[in-house]
Amino acid sequence: MNSAPIIPAVSDPCEFLPWDTEFFGQRIARVNGERLTPERLAEIDAWCKANQIACLYFLATADDPLTTQLAETNGFQFVDVRLTFDRSLKDCVPDTANDSHIELATPADLPQLQKLARISHTNTRFYFDGRFPRSRCDDLYERWITLAVQGQAQAVFVARHSGAVIGYLTCHADAMESRIGLIAVGESAAGLGWGSKLIQRAFTWAAEKGHPVMSVVTQGRNIPAQRLYQRHGFRTRSLYLAYHRWYVPEVG
Repeated sequence: MNSAPIIPAVSDPCEFLPWDTEFFGQRIARVNGERLTPERLAEIDAWCKANQIACLYFLATADDPLTTQLAETNGFQFVDVRLTFDRSLKDCVPDTANDSHIELATPADLPQLQKLARISHTNTRFYFDGRFPRSRCDDLYERWITLAVQGQAQAVFVARHSGAVIGYLTCHADAMESRIGLIAVGESAAGLGWGSKLIQRAFTWAAEKGHPVMSVVTQGRNIPAQRLYQRHGFRTRSLYLAYHRWYVPEVG
């Protein structure tokens, strides 16, 4: 991996992403801000070239025609519609009789969780891009669930059936709200209500901690997830367009 230093500026148009860079083996950054102008685009391009960026992420507002036009005529590849949903928890009462098949994950669950994670998030922007090797995308979500169980999530719930892990949900929180991070249900258990049970358990967890709001992010192409969240009272908070711009042919 190229180890060229980051060139500092008073107000950089982009932010270098060390974790993504290390994981994918190429220098990756993201655009600061959600709008483009011709002047800003020139600054972004100059910064990326000066810092030898291979791939640039851009999360764009969906309500500015100039931003969309500039992105799509200047090498940015559309990869996702990012939807954020939220739900007030004011009326959520902790359920002391929660489903006994939903439990907190333990380190012993990791092999099953990792296996499920590798096949459960294929509609995300990394897979859709096409330039990230598919096996490395699988590795990404395996790493994500591993780190969640190891402490990066405040809670990881697993759904069990006949002793096997068939689903999971990660919970995160700050002072303002709780968040669902990753959620997955195995193909053999799809359509049997396990996603709803995991969400209900997350509601109970958040209500017990006194969090007023829960949010979750999903993809515009993930209609089943959107319907699941809507059934549980989530409403759309925001919609953004996700782009990647490549300055090299591919990640090796």
